[in-house]
Amino acid sequence: MCVGMNADKVPAGQRCVSTSNRNFEGRQGPGARTHLASPASAAAAAIAGAIVDHRDLV
Repeated sequence: MCVGMNADKVPAGQRCVSTSNRNFEGRQGPGARTHLASPASAAAAAIAGAIVDHRDLV
């Protein structure tokens, strides 16, 4: 998913993990919750399907 500069949007009430360097309300979709994370944390979340501690996957 892009940083919110295209048609991709997170559904309202859902969460996503992003490696962008900033966020503001509604950037990735109205009512979406975006968590800013390091690349390692974002990759771990993608693998696990949830926000997890990337150190647990090493």
